[in-house]
Amino acid sequence: MSSFSQQASHAWHSFLGLPWKRIFLWAIGVGAALALLGAVALLIAVYSTRASLPSFHELKSSPNGQMIRVRASDGSVLVSLGPSYGEWIEHDDIPEVMRDAMVAVEDRRYYSHPGVDPVALARIAKFAIDNRNTGRRLQGASTITQQVARTIFLSNKYDVGRKLREMVLALAMERKFSKDQILELYLNKVYFGGGAYGIDAASRRFFGHDATELSLAEAAVIAGLVKAPSRYSPTADAQAAVDRASTVLRLMVETGTITPAQAAATDPEEVELAPEPRQNSVRYFTDWALPQLEVLIDETEAPLEVWTTLDPAMQRAADAAIRDNAPTGVQGALVSLDRDGAVRAMVGGKDYVSSIYNRATQAERQPGSAFKLFVYLAALEAGYRPDDLVTDERIDINGWQPRNSSGRFSGEMSLRTAFAYSVNTVAAKLGAEVGFGTVADMARRFGVTTEINTQPAMVLGTSNVRLIDMTRAFAAVSQNGVAVTPYGITRVTANGETIYTHQVDRSRVLVAPYVAAQMIDLLQTAVNTGTGRAAQIGRPVAGKTGTTTANKDGWFLGFSSGLTTGVWMGRDDARAVPGLGGGTAPARAFAAFMRPAVAGRPVEEFATEVTLPEWQLEPEADAYYEGPDNGLFVDEYGNPIDSGAPLPEGDMPADPAEGEGRLDQDWMDRVLGRTPQDEVPAQQQPLPPQPQPQARQPSLTPPSDRAPPPAGGGPSAGIGDPRDRQREPARTPPPIPTIAQE
Repeated sequence: MSSFSQQASHAWHSFLGLPWKRIFLWAIGVGAALALLGAVALLIAVYSTRASLPSFHELKSSPNGQMIRVRASDGSVLVSLGPSYGEWIEHDDIPEVMRDAMVAVEDRRYYSHPGVDPVALARIAKFAIDNRNTGRRLQGASTITQQVARTIFLSNKYDVGRKLREMVLALAMERKFSKDQILELYLNKVYFGGGAYGIDAASRRFFGHDATELSLAEAAVIAGLVKAPSRYSPTADAQAAVDRASTVLRLMVETGTITPAQAAATDPEEVELAPEPRQNSVRYFTDWALPQLEVLIDETEAPLEVWTTLDPAMQRAADAAIRDNAPTGVQGALVSLDRDGAVRAMVGGKDYVSSIYNRATQAERQPGSAFKLFVYLAALEAGYRPDDLVTDERIDINGWQPRNSSGRFSGEMSLRTAFAYSVNTVAAKLGAEVGFGTVADMARRFGVTTEINTQPAMVLGTSNVRLIDMTRAFAAVSQNGVAVTPYGITRVTANGETIYTHQVDRSRVLVAPYVAAQMIDLLQTAVNTGTGRAAQIGRPVAGKTGTTTANKDGWFLGFSSGLTTGVWMGRDDARAVPGLGGGTAPARAFAAFMRPAVAGRPVEEFATEVTLPEWQLEPEADAYYEGPDNGLFVDEYGNPIDSGAPLPEGDMPADPAEGEGRLDQDWMDRVLGRTPQDEVPAQQQPLPPQPQPQARQPSLTPPSDRAPPPAGGGPSAGIGDPRDRQREPARTPPPIPTIAQE
């Protein structure tokens, strides 16, 4: 029984042992065969890749990414954009501390591995096992050679296939290039943050000198950037950069490249950084101009030199004008165009760093009475003349009854006077006669690209517009009706060759020259005696103000000596700004900019000599307070207010055309405390007042409108056929009392 059991047991073990031993040996054999095949395949892949690699010289000169250097009109550099590369530094010229710091922190076994570090691979494999199913990304196994391969040949996309290709490339590079060559490629091409590629660009960017002068502390700072350029950038987080540099110094001690004493004597906190370039309003201009390169040129690799129209001195003046004149909490924008459309200055806000939103080219706001430019252009083209007589009176346009913000109607006046004092009823009459669609077409003809409504209230500037479009329209008027297209790029060069040159198109005539000349006549009057008096600069100026509902927007646009400038001010949230009007801060900013901007230009007289309106301003003009152009007859969305709605209490003085409230010289004397009428010079004496119906006593509040004073009993001449007006000489109105208003 015992012998039988022993035999059975031996048979059983033999049965179990023999197949598994064979399976085990078979598995080892298959594994060895696969490993051999894999090694052969890897060897073939490496050497075939090695054969296809460019030469070292070709890798040095390979495209690094497109850099764009933007120059002002005087050739000075405004800004450099895109990747920045410094001078290529040969291996032996790179400071030893820089080479040692980079090897210590990025790949301490660099000089011993074949391109792929087996120790690092084992470490990352253990990390993968320990953190399986956690979603944590595997990192830390790339050698310097692998990083060079990825930088030059691959993308930063993270997947297994890309990692395998990276390893094959690294092994191939190690077979073709020396360690010194690979390290040279690495230090001249790797990204260090702040747009800087390579140690020379990084050294210049952060320390203001080339990389051959790097100290140990500076080298430690730069070496620490590669792991996370944005996190450890000294300009973004100085303390994080210092801490990272200290880690680099510790690793250099561990690898034996520096002594503990050297590390202790090196303090990264004492490194002096180069001053950060000021991100001023020039960036508003470059942000607007550079996207145009996509349609102007097709060069996408070679470094570009972009020559622009911007005048640095004018830009500084524009910055100061907006900064010094815009009220607290209010934004401002300015665009200035030369006679051919060249943008000489552009300010999109008070501070580019705090807000990159370009209010000069992107913001859409109501222009108020500045829009009357198109109303009067349409009327002049239809046959009206500046001296033609019109009547400021109550009108009804399909149920809409526009009013002047004073609540008064001043009777007969010339077109020049109506424009100078921005009389709304006259603008409404003109729009109704020529057609609101015609006015909208005129605005589009002159370059307004935003949507324009054709409701009657559109003549008061209730459609949103952009500052650059309005400035363009005024520039076209200044050029006798020839279209002006704003442009910012004059030429582009690549590798020393000009690949684009701007050509100015002067072929499009928008209105006849005589129409533009008459419009300039009106615009001169608005500056000399009307709403734009604050824009005077001691030489001929033509322009127009605009103020919208509740003083949310203030505009002034005008031109002098071949330069056209538009200014807008308001809040980004479109809230009311007490006291803001086109004739106040915007007009003052216009003058503050234009005085130095045109100082070097000859004084140019307009073809039409300025003619003052029949109502002249007296020295007491300071008594006038500007109110919104469209504030009492349209809501905040530009829709007409019901004509039957009562006026707000206190917003308008009593109608002086009724009874004892007549706005004559006696009333002005009583209100302003001036010399009695019998002491006023004879040439200022008004006609004796005509009998008027009794009315309430006028308010003593200084008038806040733009309407001129009422005419004294003249006939109510409406707006008739302009052909009749051309056949009849303009009538001379009776003398009108002088009054301070805008």
